[in-house]
Amino acid sequence: MTSVCGHVMSLDFNSKYNNWDRVDPVELFMCPTEKKEATPKLKMPYFLSQEAKGCDTLVLWLDCDKEGENICFEVMNAVANSINVYSNNVTYRAKFSAITEKDIKAAFNNLGVPNENEAKSVDARQELDLRIGCAFTRYQTKYFQGKYGDLDASLISYGPCQTPTLGFCVQRHDQIQTFKSEPYWIVQVNVKTSDGQDINLDWQRVRSFDKEVANLFLNICKSEKTAKVLSVISKEKSKVRPVALNTVELMRVASSGLGMSPHHAMQIAEKLYIQGYISYPRTETTKYPENFDLMSVLKQQQNSSEWGTEVSEILANGMNRPKSGHDAGDHPPITPMKLASRHELDADSWKLYDYIARHFIGTVSKDCKYMSTTSTFDVNGETFSVTGKSLIDPGYTKIMTWQAFGKNEIVPNFKTNENVAITDCKLTEHQTCPPDYLTESELITLMEKHGIGTDASIPVHINNICQRNYVNVTGGRKLVPTTLGIVLVHGYQKIDAQLVLPTMRSAVEEQLNLIALGRADFQAVLKHTVDIFKLKFQYFVKNIDGMDQLFEVSFSPLSASGRAFSRPDYLFSRCGKCRRYLKFIQAKPQRLHCPQCDETYSLPQNGKVNLYKELKCPLDDFELLSWSMGNKGKSFPFCPYCYNNSPFRDMKKGSGCNACTHPTCPHGLNANGICSCIECEFGVLVLDPSSSPKWKLGCNKCDIIIHLFEDAQKIMIDDEVCECGTQLVTVKYVAEKSKFPNQAMEMSGCIFCLPEFNKLVDKHKAIASRPKGRIFRGGKAGGRGRGGRGRGRQPKDKMAQLAAYFV
Repeated sequence: MTSVCGHVMSLDFNSKYNNWDRVDPVELFMCPTEKKEATPKLKMPYFLSQEAKGCDTLVLWLDCDKEGENICFEVMNAVANSINVYSNNVTYRAKFSAITEKDIKAAFNNLGVPNENEAKSVDARQELDLRIGCAFTRYQTKYFQGKYGDLDASLISYGPCQTPTLGFCVQRHDQIQTFKSEPYWIVQVNVKTSDGQDINLDWQRVRSFDKEVANLFLNICKSEKTAKVLSVISKEKSKVRPVALNTVELMRVASSGLGMSPHHAMQIAEKLYIQGYISYPRTETTKYPENFDLMSVLKQQQNSSEWGTEVSEILANGMNRPKSGHDAGDHPPITPMKLASRHELDADSWKLYDYIARHFIGTVSKDCKYMSTTSTFDVNGETFSVTGKSLIDPGYTKIMTWQAFGKNEIVPNFKTNENVAITDCKLTEHQTCPPDYLTESELITLMEKHGIGTDASIPVHINNICQRNYVNVTGGRKLVPTTLGIVLVHGYQKIDAQLVLPTMRSAVEEQLNLIALGRADFQAVLKHTVDIFKLKFQYFVKNIDGMDQLFEVSFSPLSASGRAFSRPDYLFSRCGKCRRYLKFIQAKPQRLHCPQCDETYSLPQNGKVNLYKELKCPLDDFELLSWSMGNKGKSFPFCPYCYNNSPFRDMKKGSGCNACTHPTCPHGLNANGICSCIECEFGVLVLDPSSSPKWKLGCNKCDIIIHLFEDAQKIMIDDEVCECGTQLVTVKYVAEKSKFPNQAMEMSGCIFCLPEFNKLVDKHKAIASRPKGRIFRGGKAGGRGRGGRGRGRQPKDKMAQLAAYFV
């Protein structure tokens, strides 16, 4: 038995199509894609194939939804070289909805086979979202970030589901902005009961938008001193218990009642499921199967200190069968699977479990019953009424207390044909109000209604529009669109409204569901949808000026943004092409812009950028900069042009000089590398020359940093290599600051092996950028690319020494 961490593989373009600067986004609709390891560090395919050796049967226990079905086939492909998974009686699929002994045994005794159609529907969705999302995102990000300086977004993304989700929020914003308030008037009559209660009557006409007409009715009523009771009608009514809980309802309640985002709520629900507290939390079904053992689930809850008394009452009086709901054919409704107490769970986990448990108990409780009494009055020909409620049986509201009747429910005591005194008669003025901004709960309802996303992806889409600065979440979890979000949606509406309307995506979802049911061909649906969106993309590019006009009104052009950096005030670099000073755009994402060349260069984020000793890159003549997160954080020098346009195949875009493999550049990896990183597999510890006098080594792959030789005047890397594989260094101090024995001013050796050096390496700050609790593991040492010198693996005893040294 082993496990995977989510998807084993992910879909991506071939590497040559991942360069934003060299690939026309329209090519992304036709270019080849490939499956890549979802998390390369885990080496999951290799691990699975090794585990499968010697096995003759594969039983798949992945989550029982379409995504889980897709992962089944990823696992099968990974182990295909070790097991003949596509033969009969070799591969089996376990279907279960909860991690309990009963469910696990039942699943094992009823093994099926993986559903390839459902897996293919997920493949189709992944490919469509990749091609459509990347093409639009790349084009509009490059287009608008290259023109406007205050967008405050590192990525201007488009998504087939994400954008219609944003569209709902902006649609409500537009309704609010265009709303015109109107005055209206209500005739208000107050009467007094025989026992002295003051009662406010409701006017049957409700309201009048014409004040003169309202005054006319007021005068009619004012001429009377009493109101005649025309009728008193009492009816027994029921407040019906809820249907069983599905994912969408859980997310709605979590947002509106528990103050959690849908994304956070689903993360907690997933954790509760893994811990065995609840059944599988992703389901569209609200109907329990006929053979579902409701009684056993209910009995588990009778020992609860929170609701045990209520459960015991239900068991004593007889459990009601839950209301019949919708059977989507996936999983049973979300159900508590074992009892939890408040002290077992963290605050948010308890809140969610508490609701799930109470909701389940509510579904097997009685309906809430009450008496509704309506009294109707005549006041000189005008009809008024008042309704009161009295509780008969609280039913399910005893456990779902937030739905119980308020304490101020009043049942007025009137009799038919009785005349009651009018104590007040007046006209009140009111104003019509605009609708409020959408709440997350309302947005989820709209997405479900229009078929935008699935129960699993709905919280992801809402989370995306928040993280990408398209909407802000305000009090009451209301979603208020930002200027960027509003401009984007209005731009799509101006060019092609279908790009933002929910109808396109819901039609695609229908086709994907047909693939899952085996009623539509995978390739045919994929080709048809891609062709449609390719034409829409080409039309969008051709008419981008329509959206650009809206951006011009709301955002400042790069030429008017930022600061023109000129020495000595701002110490920023010149363009390597025109030798003019670059403008620094401070709004996130930070970047440089050359007004002369009209080109924009991305910068490393979340740190401070400065000029680096007025040195130039030997490849392109751009002046070097240094990026730093402070004395205790990571830092490195970089060339603005190389950072955006990798000069070498083995240097990734977004890399600094510490990853540059130029053979002779004094700022690059070959000149400043010390040894392979002792934390990650492929990184190299590189000296940061810009960190003087608080010198430090930093890995060019991971976040490890090592502080060393503070206040040294100079650190030089020698050609010689220590037997441990680390490059030797020469360190120089000025006499008054020397930390060497006998005030020596210069010394050479290995930073790990030489005792005099060893004590000057700050061990305690070696993982300043790492989360607490991370422990180093052995890895390669030596090897920094200087003609192959220093390469090789650390001896085992040396690796143990280094690990002990830094832990």
